[in-house]
Formats: sequence, structure tokens, C-alpha cells
Amino acid sequence: MSERFAAVDLGASSGRVVVGRLGGGELTLDVVHRFPNEPVRVGGTLHWDILGLHRGMLDGLRAAGPVASIGIDSWAVDYGLIDATGALLGNPVHYRDSRTDGIAERYGDFYEIAGLQTLPFNTVYQLIAARETPQYLTAEHLLLIPDLLAYWLTGQVGAEYTNASTTGLLDVRTRNWSESLVSDLGLRAGLLPPIRQPGEVIGHYQGTPVVAVGSHDTASAIVGVPAAGADFAYISCGTWSLVGLELDHPVLSRESRQANFTNEGGVDGTIRYLRNVMGLWPLQECLREWGSPDLGQLLTAAAAEPALAHVVDLDDPVFLPPGDMEGRLRKTAGLAAGDGPAVITRCILDSLALAHRRAVRQARELAGREVNVVHLVGGGALNELLCQLTADACALPVLAGPVEATALGNLLVQARAAGAVEGGLDAMRALVRETQRIVRYEPRGDASAWDDAAARAGR
Repeated sequence: MSERFAAVDLGASSGRVVVGRLGGGELTLDVVHRFPNEPVRVGGTLHWDILGLHRGMLDGLRAAGPVASIGIDSWAVDYGLIDATGALLGNPVHYRDSRTDGIAERYGDFYEIAGLQTLPFNTVYQLIAARETPQYLTAEHLLLIPDLLAYWLTGQVGAEYTNASTTGLLDVRTRNWSESLVSDLGLRAGLLPPIRQPGEVIGHYQGTPVVAVGSHDTASAIVGVPAAGADFAYISCGTWSLVGLELDHPVLSRESRQANFTNEGGVDGTIRYLRNVMGLWPLQECLREWGSPDLGQLLTAAAAEPALAHVVDLDDPVFLPPGDMEGRLRKTAGLAAGDGPAVITRCILDSLALAHRRAVRQARELAGREVNVVHLVGGGALNELLCQLTADACALPVLAGPVEATALGNLLVQARAAGAVEGGLDAMRALVRETQRIVRYEPRGDASAWDDAAARAGR
């Protein structure tokens, strides 16, 4: 007999509610509702439309019908503030907003405590930027996006561990909030709610359990990686590419800090040792600027362009903000006026494969871990050109898929909590391997060409 579970999966550009059915060795997914996630700029500040996301979630849960439980995952770092009555104190600010400009440089990275990659939008820097605002001074609790939506469903306050680990305020060793860091930064410790673990029941929505999953979407995606054994690297590829390894313990060496690798919490006490790479964001922005042309035709044209003719460092902060992405790419790559969308697309994908290569190699060296295969999951797994270029650049086989790794990881943690799945990560991943489509890409060509391209890109 099969059971049904609902995964609410929120990405930076859209959200959806996915119903998973498990039973008899089968694992099937059905996307029952999709809805946009469009930020709004008000008074010079970029916000998330959190009420629109809440409405989309409720519409999706109605479309899902009766389910055994509900789990919510989303992007990391952003939050809402609620007051003593439970009211939201303004729409959450978008991580691409400029309010944190320069703060990381002034305050440092806190790597010895949090073990996190220095990114200007980390929650700790957002809070420093906001600590004199009326909303901050009035707030009773800080709730990360999945925890805020779970609060609206259940009335229960908390912070799920994997997402809390991305804030810069969690001690990577104790796996709890760092009281010393919060105090040293002049932040209010009382804002930070109790930590809860994936698999815990948060509360109930109309009689249905709401279960804490790996609520950082990458944490859920890594559960959905169909790995057999430990010697693998992963790339969770969408707007961002999260590239790294799954470890038992954090890597806090000076070299790891200098390489800007992060140690984030994973399901079942694992460490997601990774680096954020810009991902498909530049291509997404260009597609928007070009009026959303047919992506398949564009990728076919890009594949016919000369390999590695134009490369850039996609981790350059110049590519972080929205708007005029084509202009910034043209200037940085030195493209000619006649170079059209196919050339620009090939530049982006070659450059992204280079970024994947660098992150995989550095993670392997810094962690002292062998890597025999790269698993690429998420929306990027549909981009055949990117998958092949990543295999070529890394000189390793790339196993692409599942596309729905995040939803699968979300659903599997719920199913295990309900007793519909037994065992640890190995058992859950075996079910993914047995039920989901995975495409293998073998490396081609001369690896030295990628060495030359990396030198030209400054990487």
C-alpha cells in the first residue's frame, strides 16, 4: 500500500507543491501546483513577496488533497521578523538587496565558529545591517523562510538545523547557536528560536503533520543524490551551483578558509562541505533580457560554437545583481559587437564548467577525499551541454539527475519519519537510484585545454 506526502519546494524564481507516492518499491512524483516567486522593490529595497508565496503554498496544499504529512524547503539566509503577537514585521528582504554591501569586509568571516563561506548576503551580515531598524528592535523572533511558513501553518516557532547552519550564527561544532558570536556582534540572542532536526514533527495543519525536512533546499537535494558509496562529489545546479562533498566532520583549516569553502549542516548529522558558484543565474538573466527564446535551439547553437573561446570568472561579484547581464558579460569576456546569444551562452556554460572543475578539485584536496564520480542534480541536469562540459572539465564521469532531487529529499525525510521508508541516507539513495532517471556523461577531449582556459579566466 502506498502513502502520499506533500513537498513545498520554493526556489528563487518559482515555487511548487509536489506530491510523492511511496510504496512497493515505487517512488513517483506529481507536481500539483506551480506559482511564481517574483521579488518586489519598494522604497529602494528588494523584498520577497512572502504573502504571495504563502498563498501559492496553500493553493498547492489544497490541490494535493489528503496526504500523510507536509514538508517545506526553500533557499537559505533570508528571514522574517515576527513580533510578540506573531505578526510579521514587514516583507523579508531579498538576499540580492544592496543593504549588506561592505559589511562582510568590515566585520570579517567568523570562520572559526561558523565554518561558512564569506558571502555578502549571509544572515549574520543582514542582521548587522538591520540591527538599528524599528522592525529589528521590535521583533520577538527571527524565522528563516521555511520556518516562517511552517509557523503560519502550525503556530510553532523554531529553526530547522540545516537552514540555521547557513546563517553564520550557528557553531559548526556544537550545532547550536553561538552565544559568544551573537553577543560580540551586539545582536539579540532572544531572536533566535530553538533548533529542530530533520524528521521532527513541527505541528499540524488542519490535522496533517508538518514535518521538519532538510529545509535548506540544498540539504534536501543532497538527500536525493543517487550516490552509491562515499567517494562522490555533488553539484546541485540551478540559479546557484552548490558544489562539494558530503563529510562526517567540518573542515576548518586555514586553507579551507582561504578557498572560501563552507561547512553547512546536512541530514543525519552530515556536513555539506561546499562552495557556492554563481550557477545558471547569468544565463537565466540573459534569457529574460532576450525575451525568453527557445532554450533547446539556443543550446544547440551554443554547442556548435568553438570550445573555450571566451571564458570569465563567474564568481566575480559583478555578475551577482540583476539587470544588464549581457552587457557585463560582453565587457568582462571582451566579446565583439557581432557575437550573438549563442556565443554568450557558450561563454557562460564553458565558464560554469570551469567553476565546477575548480570547486570539485579544491574540495577533494582540502578534505583529503577521493572523488570517482560527480553527481549533478537539479534543473541543470536537463542542460545536456552543461553536463557534458562539466564531465570534460572535471575529467570525471558526470551522473545527471534526478532533476527533482530537492523534492525527492524532502519527501524521503517525511516518509522515513512516517515509517514508510527505513534506514539512513544509503537506503534513501538506493530508492532514488532504483526509481529515477539518471544519465551518464563520460569525459572527452584534452584536459590541458581546460587548464589553459582556467588560467585565462584567472582561476
